[in-house]
Amino acid sequence: MQWIVQERNWIELGFLLPAGWRLWTACVVLLLIATYYTLAIATVARNAETRAGIRANTSMMLLMPHTSSDMWRWTGVSITAGFCEEVLYRGFVIWVFAPVLTWWGAAALSVVLFAAGHAYQGWKGAVNTGIVAVIYTLLVALFDSLWPAIVLHAMVDLASGLMAWLALRDQPTSQDPLISKPT
Repeated sequence: MQWIVQERNWIELGFLLPAGWRLWTACVVLLLIATYYTLAIATVARNAETRAGIRANTSMMLLMPHTSSDMWRWTGVSITAGFCEEVLYRGFVIWVFAPVLTWWGAAALSVVLFAAGHAYQGWKGAVNTGIVAVIYTLLVALFDSLWPAIVLHAMVDLASGLMAWLALRDQPTSQDPLISKPT
């Protein structure tokens, strides 16, 4: 809200559509990644062994969608996280610290903060999230815009949730009231 009250320029945060080769390259990159995720989702949907492999990765399974209503909520969270986390970490944090640390120094700090913000996933999850944050940051640097990173972030979160849901939807959870508790 303060940003609006002070009439600051939204382009300073990265709200600028890429132009020229950056626009076309961003579109191609996002289309290729969307194709990869489409094929991965199709594999999960068709292959029971792949779904079992996903279920075996227990580190995040309690947080992942198990029911259709979970999947709808996950979709909303994926879109929101893609937008809000990119604006916060690749937009605002870099904007605030770049005058002191340079753009790349601020970008490195944003990666560390993003990974730390995902510490609830355990140290492996935080490290993996940090690696993904580097990719998002490089997209922002390459395309001079938050939009490709926002779209990719939402796409990655949504695809991960959809693959987990495909693997978990037929599996009862300990929170399921139909599962009898030991006496």
